[in-house]
Amino acid sequence: MASSLTKDAAKQENTSPASGGKTFFGHPFGLAPLFMTEMWERFSYYGMRALLVVYLIAGGPDAKPGSQGGGLAMPEASSVAIYSVYVAMVYLLAMPGGWFGDRVWGPRKTVTIAASTIMVGHLALAIPGKPTFFVGLALVALGSGLLKSNISTMVGHLYDGPEDPRRDGGFTVFYMGINLGAFFSPLVIGTIGQKYNWHLGFTIAAVGMAIGLAFFLWGTRHLNPKSSIVPKPLSAEEKKATLTKGLVWLAVAAVFYGIVGGTGHFTLNWALIPITIAGLIIPVSVLVRIKRDKELSASEQTRVSGYIWFFVAAAVFWMIFDQAGSTMSTFAEKKTADNVFGINFPSTWFQSVNPLWVMALAPVFAFAWMALARRNREPSTTVKFAMAMVIIGASFFVFAVPMGMASDGTKVSPAWLLAIYMIQTMGELSLSPVGLSLTTKMAPQKYASQMMGVWFLAVTAGDCTTGLLSIAKVDLDGTNVILLQAALAALAGVAVWMYRKKIEGLMGNIR
Repeated sequence: MASSLTKDAAKQENTSPASGGKTFFGHPFGLAPLFMTEMWERFSYYGMRALLVVYLIAGGPDAKPGSQGGGLAMPEASSVAIYSVYVAMVYLLAMPGGWFGDRVWGPRKTVTIAASTIMVGHLALAIPGKPTFFVGLALVALGSGLLKSNISTMVGHLYDGPEDPRRDGGFTVFYMGINLGAFFSPLVIGTIGQKYNWHLGFTIAAVGMAIGLAFFLWGTRHLNPKSSIVPKPLSAEEKKATLTKGLVWLAVAAVFYGIVGGTGHFTLNWALIPITIAGLIIPVSVLVRIKRDKELSASEQTRVSGYIWFFVAAAVFWMIFDQAGSTMSTFAEKKTADNVFGINFPSTWFQSVNPLWVMALAPVFAFAWMALARRNREPSTTVKFAMAMVIIGASFFVFAVPMGMASDGTKVSPAWLLAIYMIQTMGELSLSPVGLSLTTKMAPQKYASQMMGVWFLAVTAGDCTTGLLSIAKVDLDGTNVILLQAALAALAGVAVWMYRKKIEGLMGNIR
């Protein structure tokens, strides 16, 4: 448990003597290795994600005429479903990733194992063939899930509790690392993979993760000693029970899919449908379990009740936002002009637009929040979430326009996607870094790392909804479906704003 920290470690809780008094953009120097690790992990992840859908449809009936072959030749609906399920699994596995950090290895060791797993997964993707593709995809999802919760928790460890005024700024700097990696990766990995060789692109993703792992191992001496502590280690009885339960579920799955495959009935949907349904059920069950935990104090349970509002809003937000790599990616590939001033470029470059907007607009948002705070007029977290929902809805209202223009085969200007990504980024900056910081503040002590996993489960719920729609053959490229999603998000934002006083009452003294 956290109380088991030695006196020496406790004295170092908010300082890092090994850093020699150095800071990183005015923050504890331990933020530097975490920033670099996350940047290179995102470089590998977003580069592979930029290639995913176009690689899956390459050589198939839905591929762009004249595009590179050598892909898996899958229909667009199946490709969008695989993409959605993959992204959902990355964030779903953040929950057990947080559990491993809290109960088994501690955050620091968990991140080391996670980065190694991601690297091996990208190397598997670099080997041609469907079996290695799906094995690699699973390993990258597993490693990313293990890493996400724990590295964010270690950022929180660098500060003097939830009230440290530097905390939100630290998470904003950390968020910039995410977007630096996300910006460069489609330009490098996307270009090489889409224009020259898919598997070379996946190999470069593995190299990026290897660099990130090296930075992390170099910088561990600058981290808070708490990051090496297992807050609540499993007892011998719990280890045995957990292992037994895991083996039982593994055996059930092996027998079930063995029968389905052996009888010749297996199709991709036998894997996709159970995963998407689980991705909707698990977030709900996890929140219910935490809310009903008798060990939580009354104030912690009340904060969890307030947190549920933010969770639902975030799920709707990510349902739309994450279609940047699926619905909007295929629109960019097939219905958007691929040249500007006579310069041709691959469609994967559009995946760099959002992080570019983040880097351009994040300082503006940070300055605006600080300026408003000095005048005691900064919007509360609840209002920021409501703003984000309305903004993300507005982005799809705008998206419906070029979709209608392209319905007759006309290719639309890239400016449309640039504008849509700008609008979505404004919503993202109102929700994502704020949500990360909010989660570390509202998390019950018992669930310090796991609550970060709960935050990422909102992404799982949103992407699983998209996955189910794709599996059900709902035309996500249809204008009416786009408008329906836009209206849903905007209405959710209005609901959060209308009930903001009630939500803020549940949050206690956290704003």
